Amino acid sequence: MIFRRIKQFFRALTAKVTPDDGKYLAAHLNHDEQKLFFAMSTVDQCHCLHTAYTIERLVIEDKRGIDREFLIRCALLHDIGRVAGDLTLWGKIFTVIVTDFFPAFADKLELQGNQKIYIYRHHAEIGGRKLQKIGLFREAKIIAKHHAPPNASDPYELKLLRLADSEN
Repeated sequence: MIFRRIKQFFRALTAKVTPDDGKYLAAHLNHDEQKLFFAMSTVDQCHCLHTAYTIERLVIEDKRGIDREFLIRCALLHDIGRVAGDLTLWGKIFTVIVTDFFPAFADKLELQGNQKIYIYRHHAEIGGRKLQKIGLFREAKIIAKHHAPPNASDPYELKLLRLADSEN
């Protein structure tokens, strides 16, 4: 886990949405979806793009007839529960460290009303509600559960999204 977090840190330092990324987004998200995407911080936008690119690879490798466009949309929107300004890079680093390594302390902070911890921990459900508001009910169902503990009855699309997210 520590190596994945270090990789994320260095990606965050150099995060930039390129013109090619913009074309990719335009090909896969409509106007309302793009508004939600661009409300995230650049770091989260880049993370979601990398997750979508990983989904592309996983779908190519998997021959099960997965709905590629659906999964790409889920990957691009999976962290929309966090918006720019919720967490600075350093705030996110603090939140990740506290949540990953000191969960009891994170619980205490959340119970005391720490919004950063709350958003970090519940952004999946927050994002799911945002997607429901624009009519993306199928995507909302997957995205709302992407940080929930795995369950044997989870749809295969959710498993792929979790895998792609964990790689990025």
